[in-house]
Amino acid sequence: MKHLITLIFIITSIALYGNIGGGYSVGDKATDFSLKNIDGSFVSLSDYPDAKGFIVIFTCNTCPYAVMYEDRIKALDEKYSSNGYQVIAINPNDPEVKAGDSVDKMKERAKEKGFSFPYLFDAGQMVYPQYGATKTPHVYVLDQDHVVKYIGSIDDNPQDSKSVGVKYVEEAIAAIDKGMDPNPSTTKAIGCSIKTKA
Repeated sequence: MKHLITLIFIITSIALYGNIGGGYSVGDKATDFSLKNIDGSFVSLSDYPDAKGFIVIFTCNTCPYAVMYEDRIKALDEKYSSNGYQVIAINPNDPEVKAGDSVDKMKERAKEKGFSFPYLFDAGQMVYPQYGATKTPHVYVLDQDHVVKYIGSIDDNPQDSKSVGVKYVEEAIAAIDKGMDPNPSTTKAIGCSIKTKA
């Protein structure tokens, strides 16, 4: 009976999350989601049928790395939203573990920083495991068909935006626009671990 329960769990996990523990790989098609935005609306990838692609960023209010990247996320939205690439930020942290990542605090932070992109809450922490996100921030660039084209960091210098050598997300989008695969297609996400109950 114990083995049967384990087998059912594995099958269910594969059905829900794909690669167990790994999430999406480059080339996988991302499943759509419906998550609540800070304005109370629900947001899905399908809400943007004319999008050329998506910049999905798992981030939060409290991680120092996430905070260092806030202005760069805003800059990505300002640069690419008019060109058809939708920035979608998702907070994956459990606010019972990290109180500063509650929805109310998300609203405060978004207003303070002037976020113009959706800032969604992963209630029940169901979406970030599908993607395989492990850090805040952790970026997934999708094409118009929701196929994952790039996974990793926004750029190569979290601490100093003025000393960035490689803008990974921007290079990935440039490649997609040319009908090419990003190179690199994966980089190491640098940030804080996603906060879950033990």
